[in-house]
Amino acid sequence: MKYTIKKLAEMTGITTRTLRYYDDINLLKPSEVNENNYRIYDEKNVNKLQQILFYRSLNFPLQEIKKIMDDPNFSRIDALKQQQRLLLQEQEKINTLLTNVDLTIKDYQGEIKMTDTEKFKAFKKTKISENEVKYGAEIRQKYGSKMVERSNQKFSKLSEVEFQQMQAVEKTLIDDLVALKQHPDLDSQLAQKIYQEHKQWLEYTWPSYTKKAHRGLVDMYISDARFGDYYDKKANMPVVQLLHDVIYEYTK
Repeated sequence: MKYTIKKLAEMTGITTRTLRYYDDINLLKPSEVNENNYRIYDEKNVNKLQQILFYRSLNFPLQEIKKIMDDPNFSRIDALKQQQRLLLQEQEKINTLLTNVDLTIKDYQGEIKMTDTEKFKAFKKTKISENEVKYGAEIRQKYGSKMVERSNQKFSKLSEVEFQQMQAVEKTLIDDLVALKQHPDLDSQLAQKIYQEHKQWLEYTWPSYTKKAHRGLVDMYISDARFGDYYDKKANMPVVQLLHDVIYEYTK
């Protein structure tokens, strides 16, 4: 089967404007452009679009999707299996949230009594599932499933006080990155403090710390926008490159 851009848009529920944009950025090129200058899409295009939409449903940025699908070693079946695993993790996250909401409603209505520990445990489980969906594949590829599982286990055992301390360290780290951004100086006491804060933040969940692993992590912050955007959004300004440079300065 072959489809005009209009027919493909109608079939998939996305706009012709989006399809034209995918063409412009070389993410999804039509199989041909006919004599009337209409974009024509074939079955291979449809299959590729399906994969793109799977990744988009998992909140992958277009730049990252293009990088994955342009890889000469890209395998459609491997990608589908990865997407299946990520969607199952997303399903688990939603089920956990629904269960927690249901219990919280019953607690509010006086039908049951949830302890603070139970409320906190559900939150941590949700956070682990969320991180698995967003970053699990990349982190497991870089550090191995064993280390990721140990990290998740350590996070799940954090007390509420420890978790609050972890959040406080992160907030101070972001504030200090914003301050350093105004007057960048990698030799300053502030830069050294930022290194120590980021290291301390990681040690709440990392089974063990090494300078090599720390460098590898901030390299991922730079190479994958999903990681870097986390800090930039928290700071409301681009700070991830500065964080990367600070970590490299103090992990020599």
